[in-house]
Amino acid sequence: MAEGTTSRVSLTLESTVASVNAVEGTALEYARAAGFIPDIAAHLSMVAGEATANAVIHGNKYDPAKHVTATFEITDSALTIKVADQGEGVDPDSIPDPLAPENLLRSSGRGVFLMRAFMDEVHFRRLDPGTEITLVKHRIQPG
Repeated sequence: MAEGTTSRVSLTLESTVASVNAVEGTALEYARAAGFIPDIAAHLSMVAGEATANAVIHGNKYDPAKHVTATFEITDSALTIKVADQGEGVDPDSIPDPLAPENLLRSSGRGVFLMRAFMDEVHFRRLDPGTEITLVKHRIQPG
């Protein structure tokens, strides 16, 4: 992308597993367009999918009357992905530590941990109703 160019798309999706796949695909496309190497692009796709899965499963509880919104934006400095649900909301501090011994064998609970590991910034915001998570990966500027 040329310097100073911003690319942005917003998707409104149903509360289904198919929406997770749509967000992962769009995140991968945007990560590649932002110039991230394949491994990092794959990580960005995965964490965007995790955020969407959380929105669908935990936020909206698969409710067909509720939607998930995913926004992707590339600027000169970063790729930003926002995922919002219309559920009851979540307190990120209440999410159990997946590395605690009692949680090591649980089949879920690692999504937020992975988001924080792979992204430069992770922000939660309470909506009325719902939760919005913002994932930011900074772009390395040449020279």
